[in-house]
Amino acid sequence: MKILVTGGAGYIGSHMVKLLVEKGYDVLTFDNLSNGYEWAVVNRKLIVGDLLNYKLLEEVLLDYKPHAVMHFAAKVSVPESVEKPLLYYENNFCGTLNLLQAMKRSNIKLLIFSSTAAVYGIPKEVPVKEHSPTHPISPYGWSKLFSEQAIKDFSKAEGIKYGILRYFNVAGADPEGKIGQVSKNPTHLILRALKTAKGELPHLEVYGTDYPTPDGTCIRDYIHVMDLCQAHLDVLNYLMNGGESEVFNVGYGRGYSVLEVIEAVKKVTGVDFKVVTAQRRAGDPPEIVADPSKLKQLVGWKPVYDDLHYIIKTAWDWERSCDKLCI
Repeated sequence: MKILVTGGAGYIGSHMVKLLVEKGYDVLTFDNLSNGYEWAVVNRKLIVGDLLNYKLLEEVLLDYKPHAVMHFAAKVSVPESVEKPLLYYENNFCGTLNLLQAMKRSNIKLLIFSSTAAVYGIPKEVPVKEHSPTHPISPYGWSKLFSEQAIKDFSKAEGIKYGILRYFNVAGADPEGKIGQVSKNPTHLILRALKTAKGELPHLEVYGTDYPTPDGTCIRDYIHVMDLCQAHLDVLNYLMNGGESEVFNVGYGRGYSVLEVIEAVKKVTGVDFKVVTAQRRAGDPPEIVADPSKLKQLVGWKPVYDDLHYIIKTAWDWERSCDKLCI
């Protein structure tokens, strides 16, 4: 079975490609390498291209003729989206529209879409269910919600099947140490904490300590990247076996505060690095935790890496080795 993975040279996409290749799928990656790396594509089947280049995208789909598309390609920084909203609407939303149009032209009927818990904004209930109100508080969240709606409308008109996966906080690295997260300007808490422990950053900023949470810092649901990728594969199999198009939350259903994560990073690394308090960032909800019961019950997803310290350990092992591997 052929799978086209957009954004397959990036953090999550590259782990997805690795899993698919290990399971025997024929995988082609389409990535502009703006936040991805050629070495991260384990099977080396890569087309360097941008979703905004419709002509190239259509040519690739018509030539490769994939049975399904897994769509990861997107810009994902909430703070950057607040500063550059049009960039996010163009890249994330317009790029998705181009992909849908190319799928129509190529008669591709299966799509797995990488969405985000940011579509919920500040949730009224925690843990969050898929039917919870969606009202993003950042352009990043809106760009993903607009894309979701376009996919749903396109599905009704063209008869495609889709799985929309709303991620919570993805972290960790390939347990085998072959690939992991690399960022020129990291914004994710665990990666920034590890780089601080490693000595690459002078200190770690905690953005806001006055949230309405037990210790005043934001609470998030952290999921290991390989459990997330397995969820994509499980949803693909569910759709191929006759399942209906659905939206799924992907998380563990358990939240950790920023300060709890920092303490866990210090324990795993053995480094007592400097932490400083900074102002809140725009677009950060106080608490967001997934209710993944729909994914487990309907699709049969069974996470295997649900342990914050293990998530951090795999990320730390990768962080210490990637200087010589990431050439």
